[in-house]
Order: sequence, then structure tokens, then C-alpha cells
Amino acid sequence: MKSCNLSRRAMLKTAGVGAVAAVAARGVAGRSAISAATADQKPIKISDVKATPLKTGTVIVQVFTDAGVVGIGECSPMNTVVVAGFVNTALRPLLIDQNPLGIDVLWNKMMFKTYKLGPQGAQPEAIAGVDIALWDILGKVTGQPIHMLLGGCYRDVVQLYASIGGGGNIQPERMVKRVEDALERGFKAVKIRMDWGPMRQDRDPEKDLEMFRQVKAVTGDGIPVGFDANNGYSVSTAIRQGRKFEELGISHYEEPVAQFDYAGLAQVADALDVPVAAGEHEYTRWQFRDLILEGKIDIIQPDVVKCAGISECWKIATLGSAFNKMFVPHQTQPTIGTVANIHICAAIPNADRPQEYGGAKRGLDEVFVEAPVVENGMMRVPSKPGLGLEIVDAKLKKLAV
Repeated sequence: MKSCNLSRRAMLKTAGVGAVAAVAARGVAGRSAISAATADQKPIKISDVKATPLKTGTVIVQVFTDAGVVGIGECSPMNTVVVAGFVNTALRPLLIDQNPLGIDVLWNKMMFKTYKLGPQGAQPEAIAGVDIALWDILGKVTGQPIHMLLGGCYRDVVQLYASIGGGGNIQPERMVKRVEDALERGFKAVKIRMDWGPMRQDRDPEKDLEMFRQVKAVTGDGIPVGFDANNGYSVSTAIRQGRKFEELGISHYEEPVAQFDYAGLAQVADALDVPVAAGEHEYTRWQFRDLILEGKIDIIQPDVVKCAGISECWKIATLGSAFNKMFVPHQTQPTIGTVANIHICAAIPNADRPQEYGGAKRGLDEVFVEAPVVENGMMRVPSKPGLGLEIVDAKLKKLAV
């Protein structure tokens, strides 16, 4: 009789995980991947969970086990102290002494024991950090990178696009300079973000259009350029702007109207030929179901450090595939968040479009033994077990808030 628990002996002895790794390599999800352990072996347990807010505006989560294996994850940094506090006070008590390999069980426990604290914002963002760390542990236990646990690797290298924000508060010439800098660093795809938000509706669409026009003049036709209104247009303005963007050769049109206006989003999507994208403000598969059915978007954009982690992001991707939607996640966190996203995208057959990269955070790379590397706008899919990242504890403590 087989058990779903993996022993310390099996974890620490390379030959002992061979059967597990073989299952994972055939593309079976996490719960099946650990079925090689025998019933009489003692399961590993979570000994501690710690979220640390950093001076870089980052929240890193560490999940410790009694076997010495430590998983790392990251939460969205909308409010680092609040989200870290949620992990340390609301989630940690639910996880101590639990088997870290039972990821789906723990995800549901975290979600439904705390859902009254809010399924949009701090709650799923906190769960995300823990969930990513649990997948990191599973990868280290099985000796497999996370993309193999998700089903395999469709691409060894992922193209990134330079995501450049602040457009609403600067003049077109300054945005052009930022785009030129990205092109000099080797990026071959770009998105400009206005960062308007729904409270500054239709503030300066003519400047936005001129900014896009000048950027396209610099990039030419060979470089895809997306435009993110950051929820800043009314429906009529979004449609009018979209038609002009189409004439200029836009690659995708992101969040043209307020994130809560699914009916308006559907009007924009129906009126235009350009792919319309949204999803960074949705946090669960149930919200994405409504976004797809009611908003009629072309591209879904879950954010793995917002939408409750790899587990839920993968389910959202699967949901999107049933509706033949393009998968281009939102992601602005350059280390753990980006690497987790790369693992997911590597395991999805149609995730061929360039993926978002918002740029490095000063000092954050020092926290890692080997930080993620972006070269000529490309990132290689990690091949080491788990995420493929390790923390330098002394540097983490030094950067802690």
C-alpha cells in the first residue's frame, strides 16, 4: 500500500527520490508526484513559517521543515507590513506541524479558514508567498524544477518585455528615453504603462496617444509595443483610443477601463481587433471565470504573487485554456515572483508571447546565492530543483524592515 507522505530518509537520499522524480518527469501534478513513499515512513512537517518585509519593498516568505529543507516564496508588496503580518499571524498557525507536500490541502485550508478577511488583496497575496514556498519544497524533495512538476518544459528560454510605467505623470519624450534604454539593454518587446487608475478617468488621452506614437516611431514595426491604460479610460474613450492604437500597430491593449467594469470591458473587446488584456486585479479562478465570461477579454493576466500562488495561477491557466485565451501573466517582482512565473509559463504550450519584466530592485539581488539573470531581454528557465533560488540569510536580515 502506498502513502502520500515522504520520509526524511527518502528526501535526503538521492536514490530514494528516483521513483518520485520519474513520476514528476511524466508530468503528473504534485500530489501524484510524491506517491512513491511507503506507509511506514514518517512524514516531514512544517516547523515554522516566516514572512519578512524588506527595505526594497519586497515580502519574502520562508517555510521551514523539521527535515531541514526550506522553501521560499514571495507576496505582492502592496503593503509589505500588512501582508507579512497576515502570513505570520493568520496563516502560520494553520501550517505548523502540517505536511508541506500536501499543497492542495494546505491551500484550501489557508483560503477557506481566512476568506472572511478578504478574497481580494492581502489574503490571497499572503497565501501566494506560502504556496510558492511549498512548491519550492516539493521541487527540492523530488529533485525536480517546478515546471517539471507542472507537466514539463515547452521552452528553455522565455522572452521578456520591458514593462515601463509612470506614463501618466511624464511627457512623451521622457517615456521615449526609457524605451530607448530598454532597447539598448536588448529587450525586443515593450509595454508602456500610464498608471492612471480608475479615479483619474480620461485625464489626458491625447498625451497618451502622442506618447504611444513617439514610442512606436523609435521601436519600428519589428518590436511589439503594448499599452496599459491602468483602468484610466471610460468605455467610449477606450474604444476611440484603441482604434487609433490599432492604426499605429499596438500589440496588446491592457486594462482600458476600470477593473470592476466587466460590461464596459466587453464593449471594448467587442469593438476592437487588438487583443484586450486584463486580470492583475483578479485573485482567484472564480473571479477569472467571471472576467472571461463577462469581460470577454483575449489575454488573461494572473499575477502569481497576487492570485494565491502557483496552485491557483495554474488552475487559472487551465481555465483560460478551456476558453482558448492567451496567457500573459502580470508580474513586476523581479526575483522570486518572476522565476515562479517563468516556471508556469515554461509548462504551458501556448505561452509564447513575451512575458512581463518590470526591472531589477536595487540591492535585492544580494539576498540570493545566484540571482535571476536577464540577458538581452531573455531569461533561461531554471533547471535546479524547486524554484532554483536560495536565500543568503545574513543578507535577508540586513535588508529586513
